Amino acid sequence: MQQAPAEGDSERFCDEATGRRWRLPLSSRLAWYALGFGLISGLVYLMATGDTGPADPSEATRGEMSHTTAVFNSSMIVFREGLEAVLILAAVTASFRGANIHHRRPVLAGALVAFAASVLTWIGAGAILHQLSGLGMRLEAITGFIAVVVLLIVLNWFVHKVYWSGWIARHNRRRREVMGGAGIGVLIGLVALGFTSVYREGFETVLFLQNLRVTVGAPVVLQGVAIGLALTAVAGTFVFILQRKLPYKKMLIATGVMIGAVLVVMVGGTAATFQDLGWLPKHELGADVIPGWLGAWFEVYPTWETIGAQVLAAAFVIGSYYAAEYIKVRRPARQGLPVAARAEAPPAPADQPAA
Repeated sequence: MQQAPAEGDSERFCDEATGRRWRLPLSSRLAWYALGFGLISGLVYLMATGDTGPADPSEATRGEMSHTTAVFNSSMIVFREGLEAVLILAAVTASFRGANIHHRRPVLAGALVAFAASVLTWIGAGAILHQLSGLGMRLEAITGFIAVVVLLIVLNWFVHKVYWSGWIARHNRRRREVMGGAGIGVLIGLVALGFTSVYREGFETVLFLQNLRVTVGAPVVLQGVAIGLALTAVAGTFVFILQRKLPYKKMLIATGVMIGAVLVVMVGGTAATFQDLGWLPKHELGADVIPGWLGAWFEVYPTWETIGAQVLAAAFVIGSYYAAEYIKVRRPARQGLPVAARAEAPPAPADQPAA
C-alpha cells in the first residue's frame, strides 16, 4: 500500500501537479517579461513627455486626500508586505533548533541588511522624485500608474501562489538546497536567503509608497510606515514565538483584502489625475450623487470614468481569485488530477515531523 505523503510533501506535490504543467518555458517567460516591461516603460515615457490639457483648479476632479486615508493606506501596504517577510523567515528558520540554532543568525543578518537596503532604496527613490519634480502633476500620474500596475501584479500573484499553492514551501526547499552545501557556501547562502526573503517585500513597498509620497508628502507617509512597522513587529513576535499556531493564511487573506481596497482607492485617484491632465475624458454623474467626503477618504469621485476604473480594478482582483480556483482546483478535479490545497498552517520542514 502506497504511503500517504506528509503535509509538506503533499502541498509540494499539488503545487507541481497543478502549477508547473502550465508554466511556460523560461525563454518564453523572459520574452513576455521584456515585452511587459517595454510596454510599461513606453507608457511612462509618453506620460512624461506628452501634452496636458488646461489645468483649471476649479474644474479639477481630484481633491486632496485626507490625512487619515493616506496614513491608513501606507500602513496597510507596509504591514501587508512585512507580514509576508515575517512568515517566510519564520518558515525558513523553524527547523534551526538545538545544535543548528546558530544557522538562524546569518538568515536574520541577511534580513537586517535587506531592511537597511530597503531604507536606502526609499532614500534613492526620493532623490529621483526630486530630480523629476519639474514634471508637476504628470509625476503624480506616473507614480500612480506604476503603483497600480505593481499592485495588480502582486495581487494576481498572491491569489495564484499564496492562497492555492505551496508558497512558503518553496523557501523551505531553497533552505534545504543551501544546507546541502558546506563551509563558507552555507553561510553565504543563508545570508542571501534572509536578504532576498525581505528585500523583495521592501522593494515592492517602496514602489507602492511613491505615489502617496508625491500626493501627500513624505512626512505623512512615514507616519503610516511607522504604524505598519509596529504592526509587523507585533505580528513577528507572535509568529516567531507561536510559529504554526497562528492562522497565517487568514492573516494573509485579511491583509490581502485590505491591499485590494488600497488598489481601488489608488485607481480612483490616478484616474482622476489623468482627467485633470486631459488624458482621460470626464463625464459627470450629476450634482450630489456622490458626497465630497468619499473623494477625500476613498478617492471616489462623481465621474463615470473614475468609478468605472475602480469597478474594473475590483473585478480584476475578484476575477483573478476565481481564475486561480478554476485553474488550480476545479479543472484538475474534473480531469482526475491532484488539486492545490489551501494550507491552514505553514508546511512542516522536511527535517522536522509534522505536528
